[in-house]
Amino acid sequence: MTDQLELNMNAYLPLRDVVFHTLREAILKGELKPGERLMELQLAAKLGVSRTPIREAIRMLELEGLAVTVPRKGAQVAKMTEKDLEDVLQIRRALDELAVSLACDNMTEDILEQLHEALLRFAESTRMGNVKQIAQTDMAFHEVIYQAADNPKLVSLLNNLREQMYRYRVEYLKKDDVYPVLIEEHEKIYEGLKRKDKETVVRIVGNHVVNQEMKVKNIIHEQE
Repeated sequence: MTDQLELNMNAYLPLRDVVFHTLREAILKGELKPGERLMELQLAAKLGVSRTPIREAIRMLELEGLAVTVPRKGAQVAKMTEKDLEDVLQIRRALDELAVSLACDNMTEDILEQLHEALLRFAESTRMGNVKQIAQTDMAFHEVIYQAADNPKLVSLLNNLREQMYRYRVEYLKKDDVYPVLIEEHEKIYEGLKRKDKETVVRIVGNHVVNQEMKVKNIIHEQE
């Protein structure tokens, strides 16, 4: 188990959430490897907490698909699988296409300005090389579209899916050769929404997700 684990204390969060965020970060950064066991006693000793918040945090990781409990072995870091990726991205593609279609009907100058600012922030973040920041600015770009769809139930579904997508998104964004493609796709989405060209923008968003799926599948094969 990695020696780099350190509790990121936050006075405003329950201890189980602090433990969860610490373990989640370690998994996403690759400090805790796929298949590595999450032993409650060892983690409790390393982080200086009791076993209860560790157990609760592991349950939360399981909900995100970042951990699995294996019979007679206990909890371990989940391996990324093609099936999981396909399942998540199938749903994401359908919901993203719906969201951008609805957003197209609701475009205003104000929303377009927000989207353009988000586009520029994403492009700027790719030059900084901080994968976490790049992932956040990428999500922020799509968030403007989700809010413009003006369907709270759809946004709720997308937020739930975003948690399950996060690990794949981070792996994808570790490859800096994808940045120019993503920036170009974001620009095309922006231009399509500006023209209110629903058919084109739905197609671009669909391709955006498919391109991501192909890249992450290659990453999964590399890690096998």
